[in-house]
Amino acid sequence: MHLQAATHTSRRARLTTLAVPAGLALGLILGAAGCGSSDRPAAATPPAPAPPGKWSTGDLHSHTTQSADAGQEQTLDLLLSKAFASYGLDWLAVSNHLRPSTRDHNGAALPAPITMAQGIERYELPRIAALQAAGTYADKLAFSAFEWDMPKHDHIGIGLFAGGAKLATATRGVAEFEYLFTNRDPALFAAADVAAWSAKYAGRRYYSTADDALKAVAWLRDNYPDNSYAVINHPSRNRSYRIDDFRQFNDMAPSVFFAIEGMVGNQMEPDRGGYGAARTADNAALRTYGGVDYVVAQLGGVWDALLGEGRRIWNVADSDAHFKTTELYSSGYFPGEYAKTHVWLKADGIAGLLDGLRSGKSFAVFGDLINALDFKLAKGAEQQEMGGELKVAAGEQVTVTIRFKSPARNNYEKPINSGVAAGVKPLVDHVDLIVGDVGAKAAPGTPAYSAAVNPSTRVLKRFTSADWTVGADGYASVSYTLTAAKSQYFRLRGSNLGSNVAGKTQNGEPLADAKTETVDHQQRFNDINDRNYASLWFYSNPIFMTVR
Repeated sequence: MHLQAATHTSRRARLTTLAVPAGLALGLILGAAGCGSSDRPAAATPPAPAPPGKWSTGDLHSHTTQSADAGQEQTLDLLLSKAFASYGLDWLAVSNHLRPSTRDHNGAALPAPITMAQGIERYELPRIAALQAAGTYADKLAFSAFEWDMPKHDHIGIGLFAGGAKLATATRGVAEFEYLFTNRDPALFAAADVAAWSAKYAGRRYYSTADDALKAVAWLRDNYPDNSYAVINHPSRNRSYRIDDFRQFNDMAPSVFFAIEGMVGNQMEPDRGGYGAARTADNAALRTYGGVDYVVAQLGGVWDALLGEGRRIWNVADSDAHFKTTELYSSGYFPGEYAKTHVWLKADGIAGLLDGLRSGKSFAVFGDLINALDFKLAKGAEQQEMGGELKVAAGEQVTVTIRFKSPARNNYEKPINSGVAAGVKPLVDHVDLIVGDVGAKAAPGTPAYSAAVNPSTRVLKRFTSADWTVGADGYASVSYTLTAAKSQYFRLRGSNLGSNVAGKTQNGEPLADAKTETVDHQQRFNDINDRNYASLWFYSNPIFMTVR
């Protein structure tokens, strides 16, 4: 890849990133014998030519010192070095808060606050371009995005781009968005721009109400229909999003709103993910489960309800990096250190990444539990992968095939920040094949539009090492045959944990994460790190099956 320039409330009063792994090209033939719904093993599928493209890893949510709640030492150079040089990512979105900035990219205090749009244009993009010109990260993709405080909701990560065949961050668009959808002092913007925008929007600005949030989604759709994205960040942290919101955003702008950060960042917080609501039964949805937001972690919950309408809404994993540890506090890992989103790319650059993200051919991982996944649904020689749709007739035999691989080691350090690798090879205990029925989209204004469950969702089959075979290439392979009866989707979930681990899993389902309350701060940092690497998960995006 070629490098292109392109608030966190849980931090309270304290201070307060993506390379194609070697051997990641995945063949289309899956390993031999597995389990099936019949007594016979699934028939082997003949090899097919590898599809054009490559796997990549990245992070859509990271901060530098230009965000007020990030560490002053979290410079742009540090973030890029950690993401690309240390942890081998291929692409990274630098997504600072869309708030006034008082520091430059090196952490130096500015004479006066500036808009984040100005921070992007004056500091982020020029520094990325300078590094590229000097040959640093020349094969990587870095770009500027931002995290917006959505009115009446929480944070949403937004990227918008312009430039025709070679997309780059649309700095003029960022400035217009910041003026229109925040309460920023007009004096911070160029007077000519304010005059033009005031005339364009009849003096109105939109930063207070839920309707204003919808206006922003519509603005992205109307102005950057193919060249923008809006990803819900840490969706359940503050109980400020409902499934109605997700449905409405997706109905309004399906090419813009197509992803949810289900595998949240801030994993170094004592409350995993920074989900610090009171631990009561009523707040079950405000917890993380194996570090995963309840929207995605709950079997048959919000994500499954959306998929059950056939909505193409995908899960991603991010770092939400602000700082790792300070003298007394901890926040999150660096980009690529713990969380990775693996995306199949058919082309380089921002346009290729946008297409890859929209396609749904992606999976998200904590702690490098796996670094390769080949997941397919086939009838005979016809097959589909994650994000795809296989059309079949009722009664046809369909085969699910799964191949995955884990690296020799992950980034687990012991003790933390020591640079000493723990030397632990991540091992998958089991992989769940999850299925749910697909029906019509819910209509606005009906009870179904507010329904946040999909009762049909279930674990169709749980695979363990007793079911899969491991080839000389290190890939574990398993297959499963079923008879198509109705339209459904299939997705995968895997963990290093057994099905019943005290305090962590029950009957294979993740339990709410406990808060780490060690008093000594250095020991607490190590306890949090140990907690996180003891509970690793991956989630695939779904494959749809439509029965004609």
